[in-house]
Amino acid sequence: MEMTIVIGLALAVLVFFLFKFLTPSKTKKNLLPQPWRIPILGHMHHLIGTIPHRGVTELARKYGPLMHLQLGEVSTIVVSSPRWAKEILTTYDITFADRPETLTGEIVAYHNTDIVFSPYGEHWRHLRKICTLELLNTKKVKSFQSLREEECWSLVNEIKASGSGKPIDLSKCISILIARIVSRATFGKGIKDEVGFREIVRETVQLTGGFDIADIFPSKKVLHHLSGKRAKLTKIHNKLATLINNIISDHPGSQLSSSQESLLDVLLRHKDDAEFPLTSDTVKAVIFDMFGAGTDTSHVTIEWAISELIKCPRAMEKLQVKLREAIKGKERIQEEDIQDLMYLKNVIKETLRLHPPLPLLIPRECREPCVIDGYDIPKKTKLLVNVFAINRDPEYWKDPESFIPERFENSPINIMGSEYEYLPFGGGRRRCPGASMGLANIELPLANLLCYFNWKLPDGASHEELDMTELFGAAIQRKTRLVLVPMFQEIVDGSR
Repeated sequence: MEMTIVIGLALAVLVFFLFKFLTPSKTKKNLLPQPWRIPILGHMHHLIGTIPHRGVTELARKYGPLMHLQLGEVSTIVVSSPRWAKEILTTYDITFADRPETLTGEIVAYHNTDIVFSPYGEHWRHLRKICTLELLNTKKVKSFQSLREEECWSLVNEIKASGSGKPIDLSKCISILIARIVSRATFGKGIKDEVGFREIVRETVQLTGGFDIADIFPSKKVLHHLSGKRAKLTKIHNKLATLINNIISDHPGSQLSSSQESLLDVLLRHKDDAEFPLTSDTVKAVIFDMFGAGTDTSHVTIEWAISELIKCPRAMEKLQVKLREAIKGKERIQEEDIQDLMYLKNVIKETLRLHPPLPLLIPRECREPCVIDGYDIPKKTKLLVNVFAINRDPEYWKDPESFIPERFENSPINIMGSEYEYLPFGGGRRRCPGASMGLANIELPLANLLCYFNWKLPDGASHEELDMTELFGAAIQRKTRLVLVPMFQEIVDGSR
């Protein structure tokens, strides 16, 4: 990533140096605190050599929790504290309800007709309503329980069959498991080219970090071509269109009750809605949202949870004991067995606190000029909500860098803290509508992997040696694959 940024920035300087210096600069009043900047690139040079969410957090520690960054030609404000997150996502929520235009939204999301990239307006509100009332409500999430249990049990048996004591690529296993769960929920069955679909998701996530040359110079179309991003996204779009068109053409249609419908059934039913019909492109765009957002965020959270537990043997042993007691000697875990297992939920909460899948959330954009704390914020200003910093704010979290699941015991904090000190799924109107589905797709797989197996690092490595380096993208993944050695545990009467 670092070399790509350096090359891209050098290219931008070469193309726009003369243009920028011949254009008179505009004097702005009431500017937010900001680092020192250079012509053309603005503040991008402060982020070279960093993982962006960590680089932005370091800048916020120097310049404050409400800070301005000029990222190329994109004026950006960064919110890095619970206080300012609450203010922006409540008082100014509708003001910042838009999304900035991006190449990913234009090309992959069918000209921003999906839920994630769609601008605020009637179209987005209608899609959001379908999402919250039909696609991702509690009843619909519950209807997919049996397929989650089937797929998790299948993975347990696959790992068991591979033999205890042999290292396995657990990252790959988790990725495949979540893709199978999400594809069955989305399409009603597994898909033929599952590997192809997962590869598309992976490529899209890697290209949607928000800090490459096409993102910081959105109006300079020549850079979109010279950087190769437009060509890459167009290739992804063509693959995606072929895959989804084949899935839809093979779909027999549904005569099922609403509780038995797949997510695709729901969307196709709304395609012929008299009041607000969905176009074919919108159906395909939303399908990719469901699959893309549903797979990557869940599987990276499970990876980070297991990684943190490997690093903290005390918490790992405590959770495994509780899991093995909870199933009461049953052969297979069912979701009812773990629905009241608070330590499992606390492990997941703590993982999401330390490793929010979207540490800077998906950017928003100012719909109209506004004044915040005396500072003038122009229309089209980009907003980054720095959840990574918010979830680690020492004013709200004791020992914030440490993995301590017990901090959530007797705590009212759930998906969102009352003071906005905990925002793994964002907040306000553009908050992630798939939180319930995501948590369900994390809890059961994690429970199965930890209940039936003990895990250790290969070659006798100690838990302190596990590499926790991050890889930046739309969702923050581990830089290295999580390769572990499974030791199968027979469960008898809820004990090992």
